[in-house]
Amino acid sequence: MKLLAVEDAQARMLAEIAPLTAETIPLRAAIGRVLAEDVTAVRDQPPFDASAMDGWAVRSGDTPGPLRIIGESAAGHGFEGVLGAGEAVRIFTGAAVPVGADAIVIQEDAERDGETVTTPEARAGQHQRRRGGDFTAGQVLLSAGQRIDPWRLSLAASAGRAEVSVRRAPKVAIISTGEEIVEAPGHPGPFQIYDSGAPALLAMVQAWGAEAEKLKPVRDELDAVIAALAEAQADLIVTVGGASVGDHDLVRAAGEALGLKMKVASVAVRPGKPTFFGVLADGRRMLGLPGNPASAFVCAELFLRPILRAYQGDPTPFTTMSARAAESLSANGPREHWMRARLVYEEGMVLVHPYRDQDSSLVSVFAGADALLRRPPGAPAVEAGGLVEVLPLARA
Repeated sequence: MKLLAVEDAQARMLAEIAPLTAETIPLRAAIGRVLAEDVTAVRDQPPFDASAMDGWAVRSGDTPGPLRIIGESAAGHGFEGVLGAGEAVRIFTGAAVPVGADAIVIQEDAERDGETVTTPEARAGQHQRRRGGDFTAGQVLLSAGQRIDPWRLSLAASAGRAEVSVRRAPKVAIISTGEEIVEAPGHPGPFQIYDSGAPALLAMVQAWGAEAEKLKPVRDELDAVIAALAEAQADLIVTVGGASVGDHDLVRAAGEALGLKMKVASVAVRPGKPTFFGVLADGRRMLGLPGNPASAFVCAELFLRPILRAYQGDPTPFTTMSARAAESLSANGPREHWMRARLVYEEGMVLVHPYRDQDSSLVSVFAGADALLRRPPGAPAVEAGGLVEVLPLARA
């Protein structure tokens, strides 16, 4: 098997992924979905000059001095007249500034006496929110390819959108293989373990905006694996386990029986060397992940997440950041190494603490990690405090 560098493997995988078709859905259902269109403002926001405070709308040239109160402007119920010389209008936060007024005097600075109010000197424009101060008509507020979160949803709602066009959520089928795998709450035999990889991948895929289905674990029988792959209704099939070339690793052979054209046979990465990717004869894509949980989770971050983003119109692989090594790191070997680690923020610096035990079977280590520390192939030793590259992990 030819070992590909991580970037090369990513590029080959993403070359086989085209954005899915668009669909229009209610804005309230769009959280986590990726826009297939720009969202453009249809009017200015705010659509009028508005008061930023509770107080009095005045003409700055009339201040200081007593002013005659002629009405009120509240949010949703503006004053419809025109403010003249020596006049004031009671106004509340968010209300439209009356025609003729050019300043707001906050209520704490004014003193009312019946139908008059005495104000200090006011400066033109004070305590006002100008029309179009947030955005203006015709302005692109959100761009195609952006993922809707609660704040972007609010912006789309402020533009009057009740529906948005988004990319269809990719459908992912997750299949774990192996005689040793038992689903909870089943009772594992003396040589079996609970399935921890597939449930976590199911949650990852859903968090990354896809529709996921976890199929029942498959025994190490070629016909059974072929049948599971053939029956999976998905844009992308993700297998967990059986990705290597041992006697009991049957996933590749099962894929080949269904016309699998291999695009990535193996990756020069640690953990996760057996990871593969290809296209089945019917067009479904197939990503084979190793069975060890840490290997599967690392390669999910490196490959599965970018694939799902590409399906949704965002081909960006992933974004790393710089951090300071909290301890010295030895030189790395020929394979790129992604180490489970913790980030600590101290005095304006980001420190990264790699876990000492990086065994790819340790679920507990990944549960405590919030970053992956990247060590390039052949990277030299790094002293404590040296700069390294990290990939933050989304943790609730």
